[in-house]
Amino acid sequence: MPGRKKDCALRHFSFFTCGKPVVYWKKGKSAVPCDFGDLCSEGKAQFSGFADFMICWCRMKKPRKLQKRIMLFAAVWMTAVFLLAGCGSGGVSVGTSAQQSGGNRDARAQVLVPQSPEERVIGEDGQTAVIDVSNVSDGYVTVRYTGNNEKVKLKITCEGQEYTYDLRQGVADVFPLTCGNGTYQFGVFENIGGNQYSTLLSGSADVEIRGEFLPYLYPNQYIAFTADSAAVAQGEQLAQGAADDLDVVARVYDYVVGTVTYDYDKADTVQTGYLPDVDETLQTEKGICFDYAALMTAMLRSQRIPTKLVIGYVSGGGGQVYHAWISVYIEGQGWVDNIIYFDGTDWVRMDPTMASTGGGAGKYTGDGNQYNAMYTY
Repeated sequence: MPGRKKDCALRHFSFFTCGKPVVYWKKGKSAVPCDFGDLCSEGKAQFSGFADFMICWCRMKKPRKLQKRIMLFAAVWMTAVFLLAGCGSGGVSVGTSAQQSGGNRDARAQVLVPQSPEERVIGEDGQTAVIDVSNVSDGYVTVRYTGNNEKVKLKITCEGQEYTYDLRQGVADVFPLTCGNGTYQFGVFENIGGNQYSTLLSGSADVEIRGEFLPYLYPNQYIAFTADSAAVAQGEQLAQGAADDLDVVARVYDYVVGTVTYDYDKADTVQTGYLPDVDETLQTEKGICFDYAALMTAMLRSQRIPTKLVIGYVSGGGGQVYHAWISVYIEGQGWVDNIIYFDGTDWVRMDPTMASTGGGAGKYTGDGNQYNAMYTY
């Protein structure tokens, strides 16, 4: 690219990963990001590589002196990164590509890991179900069913609300406590024919959650993810360089809307008790409203952004359609219900399915005139 060499001047330098440029060359009054594929290949800029990071700067009259300054700063910075990477706390799994590229926000994924020590349980020895209430202070219970009945329900009652879940054989599933502090009633029921169920066990627990956001940061049966999930890695990649949580929310929203397409066939055939698989949605790039909401929720929770997955119905056009959407907590804003993106003037509806389908899935999702929340997970 002729003409750049004389105009090239160092504006600032930093680190970049995943091919994101962070050095700018100046030509006239404009500052343009270095295009590594063009500039470096033609010798107008240089690379220095070490570890998983690279630095690029524009060639100047005295590059060696500049290189020494940059490399000295880089060595100090990398030392700090490696020292901090060893820090952690119990119950948290931290992603491996821990960097803050560009923005002030730490983009490292942090996945809270539910435990099931069975130190405090509802149930007796010999029963085929146990409700582990050891970690109610963290905003969840785990339930394990080891019987042979194929239709088993868990019911959680709190503040007049009833949450009903399907239990899976041999799996210690996680269920959130979303009514806050208070007394919760729990029951496990086995099918005895048709729509009839008998009580296998029941009990209650007094709950005092040590952090109001914890139920909306842990994975659970509906939003299942681990530190090794592809969705967590994708969320971390999207968050790199973000200025704050709101920026992360916008990036995740844009990604889901731009990548996942609505699966009409699945919407026609989905069965009761369906559970989303966030990595499958990411891989196939297709899903129904539940998949959209679960994928976004997993990404945001792993970025330490409290996120609610809400089940309810959307009314409009003379009818009501069951639907799923999400709400997030933004520091300084509070809980932002049903909305995700601020365009500089107005908040835009959060519900990712509506935006992605452009109204084409109205039969399945409603037209968004009115959201009515029933359950929060």
